[in-house]
Amino acid sequence: MKGDRVEIVIDAGGNVRTYEVFATRAGRRVEISTGRGMVTVAEVTRGGTPVRTAQFMANRVLALVEHPAPRHAPDEPRAVPLPRPA
Repeated sequence: MKGDRVEIVIDAGGNVRTYEVFATRAGRRVEISTGRGMVTVAEVTRGGTPVRTAQFMANRVLALVEHPAPRHAPDEPRAVPLPRPA
């Protein structure tokens, strides 16, 4: 869902680097997969086609932090910002 975000914290040989992968459009989501010593973070469409991917060596990954987009229940009213007076 648009707004999904994953932060990847990497050990870069004495430094720590942070990367972020976002779901940039409505209907897309961010998926994480691991295998064969690699961590893959991908933005995928509704049909599962990867749009953007990032791969990292698993032994260098310090943290994966998932930030899901805020979800609203169908019966829960959404907060609508009021217009500011001019």
